[in-house]
Amino acid sequence: MDTDDTGTDGTSTGAPGGTTPPPQVWPSLRARDARALIRFLSEAFGFEEVVAYGEGEFVAHAELAWPEGGGVMLGSDRPTPEGGEPWPGGPGTFSAYVVTADPDALHARALAAGARITTAPFDTDYGSRDFAAADPEGNHWYFGTYPGAPRPSTD
Repeated sequence: MDTDDTGTDGTSTGAPGGTTPPPQVWPSLRARDARALIRFLSEAFGFEEVVAYGEGEFVAHAELAWPEGGGVMLGSDRPTPEGGEPWPGGPGTFSAYVVTADPDALHARALAAGARITTAPFDTDYGSRDFAAADPEGNHWYFGTYPGAPRPSTD
């Protein structure tokens, strides 16, 4: 199979049996216990582990897909390589807003999984339904229905 084929939806078919998503933003973070964080994000919020490379408890690179589009990348915290630039944020310093069609159901799932809810579900003055939670590493996750403002026309 040619791995450079493009599917009918415009995405690359990539490896056999799957499709490579179209270009998008993938925030990244580091964790003290990356494998535990992957389990938590999957159980509490519904992220789906796509890959996790590494040996034992060390995760060099992991990708967690968000079922409604996009995702996050993460890895184990590690020393800065000699001559390299330090990672910009340590474990527990990450935050993200994640769009979801059903924040109330996600809130119930997160509560059932033991997530620490930092802001109960509420309606914003701009029409979104939101809530916020912290993961065991101290990262802050904001979930809501607001998909962003309409993009300007390129006409």
